[in-house]
Amino acid sequence: MTANVYLAAAMERAGLTQGELADRLNQRIEDLTGRPGALSDRHIRHWLTGKTRWPQKRQRIVLEEEFGVSAEELGFITPSRRTPAPSEDDDVRRRTFTTATASLTAAAFLPTSSANGATRVGMTDAHQLEENFAHLVAADNAAGLSVDLETRAVAHAQHALGLMVIGQASERVRRRLYFLAAAFTGTALWAALDRLETSRAGRHLDRGLRLARLSGDAGMEMRMWGHAALFHLQQRQLPDAVAAAQMSRETHVCRLDPLFRSLATARLAAVQAGVGEHTAAIRALGQAETAYSRADKSQPRPAYIDFYDEAEFEGLSGIVMMRLGRNEESEAHLHRAMAGLRPHFHRNRVYYSALLATTQLRQGAADAACATALKALADAPDDLPGRTQSLFGRFGQELTTKAAGTPFAAQWADRYPRGGTA
Repeated sequence: MTANVYLAAAMERAGLTQGELADRLNQRIEDLTGRPGALSDRHIRHWLTGKTRWPQKRQRIVLEEEFGVSAEELGFITPSRRTPAPSEDDDVRRRTFTTATASLTAAAFLPTSSANGATRVGMTDAHQLEENFAHLVAADNAAGLSVDLETRAVAHAQHALGLMVIGQASERVRRRLYFLAAAFTGTALWAALDRLETSRAGRHLDRGLRLARLSGDAGMEMRMWGHAALFHLQQRQLPDAVAAAQMSRETHVCRLDPLFRSLATARLAAVQAGVGEHTAAIRALGQAETAYSRADKSQPRPAYIDFYDEAEFEGLSGIVMMRLGRNEESEAHLHRAMAGLRPHFHRNRVYYSALLATTQLRQGAADAACATALKALADAPDDLPGRTQSLFGRFGQELTTKAAGTPFAAQWADRYPRGGTA
């Protein structure tokens, strides 16, 4: 069952609870049919959780009236197709965002009006969104994006697009707002990928790539193509994964900035290793290391690349070596990654710990591997992202095969009985 983050984002923008939305829609149904509607917060909850993926016709009509967009743009999926194509513009009526958790919710202030009464949208509006984007990135780096934060990212993207609908903006401001809409959509995309929500990720990806092109920002295109490579790798669309990773590395920003080039090339190496292109992966990893050594780390850069430092390069190197079957080298890289990770990067620490445990297990050190994995679980949240769950699940399967009947294998089974996907 897949959460409907698009409807949740629209409610977030409007500041509506489930019960309040049900009341408003019931009134609209009465205006439409002459008879009061019978919607309750339970119906709204079913829409939000994905239990109901396509509401009844009159419910869709009043939903579209309430939010000013189609049912598909609100995240509902028609029975005849699995993935509705998102529209380019979110022509949503301007509403006030909820004030709850203000540090992560967009500040929806009305733009100023010019002397002739026309609403003006300026860089001040963009700066408010940029501050919230930095908060969202920090939350992801610390703990990983939940469905709730993914919803807020979508709401912020809608808000950035909505500003251009309700006010006049210069070309410079419009490009910045497209950049921010793409940035928030990219964050929502990453959250969906991390949770293995591929259907939702596909919708974010389509929209994010278009918005990145409209922004004219090569760094944002590089980011989107990098996420596209992971999306296709998760789908086992291997030629597309390689092509997307190559597109990321070929963006203009990678020719200008060695740090961007290093990240894109290291990710390309990881994809190539994953599809069996061993020689190309080793060559790309060496190129990524060279580019990283040439980068000016003090140069100001966008918040979305702030995570990429020497520890993250070591982590990506560990992934490459693991996929190549060079587990001893992978373990060395992962130890260096863990030692260098910034203290607040909790999500990545758990993820790399799962990888480290797997490399140790594949070298025959099952007891050490189990100790590494158990320590990581002790520090992990109860709601592990799908990618990390998958790693632990695969680790458990390999441990059962290689160390069945040992006390530490039994200890692992008691601590992590869920298994997982390979």
